[in-house]
Amino acid sequence: MIKLDGVILPLDTDFNNLKTELSKTVEPKDSIVSVRLHKKSVDARGAAPRFCCSFLLEVKDEKEFIKANKNAKVYEASPYIFKRAECIPKYRPIVVGFGPAGMFASLTLARAGLSPLVLERGSDVDTRTKDVKEFFSGGALKCNSNIQFGEGGAGTFSDGKLNTGIKDFRIRAVLEAFVQFGADSDILYEAKPHIGTDVLRKVVKNIRKEIIRLGGEVRFNTCLENINILGGRLVSIIASGEEIRTDNLFLCIGHSARDTFLSLKNTGFEMCRKPFAVGVRIEHLQRDINRSLYGKYAGHKNLGTADYKLAVHLPSGRGVYTFCMCPGGEVVNASSEIGGIVTNGMSYKARDGINANSAVLVGVTPEDISGTDVLGGINFQRTIEQTAYNACGGKVPVCSVGYFLKKTPNEIGGVKPTVKPDFELYDIEKLFPDFISNSLKSGITLMDRKIRGFAHHDAIISAPETRSSSPVRILRREDMQSVSVEGVYPCGEGAGYAGGIVSAAVDGIKAAERIIKS
Repeated sequence: MIKLDGVILPLDTDFNNLKTELSKTVEPKDSIVSVRLHKKSVDARGAAPRFCCSFLLEVKDEKEFIKANKNAKVYEASPYIFKRAECIPKYRPIVVGFGPAGMFASLTLARAGLSPLVLERGSDVDTRTKDVKEFFSGGALKCNSNIQFGEGGAGTFSDGKLNTGIKDFRIRAVLEAFVQFGADSDILYEAKPHIGTDVLRKVVKNIRKEIIRLGGEVRFNTCLENINILGGRLVSIIASGEEIRTDNLFLCIGHSARDTFLSLKNTGFEMCRKPFAVGVRIEHLQRDINRSLYGKYAGHKNLGTADYKLAVHLPSGRGVYTFCMCPGGEVVNASSEIGGIVTNGMSYKARDGINANSAVLVGVTPEDISGTDVLGGINFQRTIEQTAYNACGGKVPVCSVGYFLKKTPNEIGGVKPTVKPDFELYDIEKLFPDFISNSLKSGITLMDRKIRGFAHHDAIISAPETRSSSPVRILRREDMQSVSVEGVYPCGEGAGYAGGIVSAAVDGIKAAERIIKS
């Protein structure tokens, strides 16, 4: 096939009739036999938004077409091949955690014929969804079945964003797997693909069913308690009171498994502090974000809801940036510990909610944390979360941006908080150390120069957002095994080697490949 890059198309392009539309821009005009959209992004920088696309084409004469169109070249697909293992080990591999890294490590192992055993401390996605709904309705928090823990990991109750900053040939395999198990095929070509929490809940269940069909086993409500080591080598684990023999353990624990980090530290696993971020969730009316980014073209059927990604650098040298922007979404209490508050954002596939929200985060370095404890970042997060819980009696603290920046009256204006299950007006500045509060104020003010109205006094902020990334890294060798224990593979976000659904999934695949090859 032929790949045609850098094709600029107007806003009114009919994407259901691409052959006709593309014939207007290529030579010879009747050369296209078939066309498939390969990549699509919105460029809103000019007078009118437009689309920047690449296509895969079947043409009548490839040499003639390439000669006539400078951005055309021969395209050779190189699909990822899930390989079979050449031999079966005595003990099946164990995967701890069933978030993106754990799911894709398990799927890769299962497709290799290695029948993995998956241990997930939380519940299956249906039970988990029921528990989360009960919590949103005022019920008690279940510490192992909530927005952080359970089938699919924290990403299951988010926007399901799949854009990533990494470059890896396995990314396509991850996207294709999501489509195979129920996601819309548009994630294969959209520049900023997302699945939506409602669809993602179905997808993760289907991935689990496929792992089981291939010979794997998934145990929910089963928590890793200890790792048994002999001569620097893994020999078994203890999970929910049961000893299980294994030679290969994949630690895909996620960055909220704080008790597991403590257990690993006490067992002697070498870890280090790493940079992370802390901040707030900010909400605006989605229609205002649309107008700010798309102007008079906001609401056009080909544009959908606008999203953004902002970053500023302060004179102090500290960075402030937005993260996990949820168009048409809502803010949720994502706590996993009694006596703590954590906020996060969530969107459905349709992204049709009234508000837009995103995290606004301040970079925190290991040098910002006092003491020498490798888990000092976790203690830093927990202190903020507990302060927030105590400040409002378990409700999520919120305030207007006007109050946060200029101490105007702290009241609800044009933007109504979407926070579930409940919130209370509070001086959010009091929740954080000064360097975070001051950085947030400066950052939000500077972001207003990039998106008009970002610092509008009616915008709402909720706090705290503390779980965007892991403050700890479990050290591993080039072959992805722990530097401390042979046979243990720390991977994904919790281990400190990924920063999103796709990068975590890729890390899980890479770890699984290591034992398939051996």
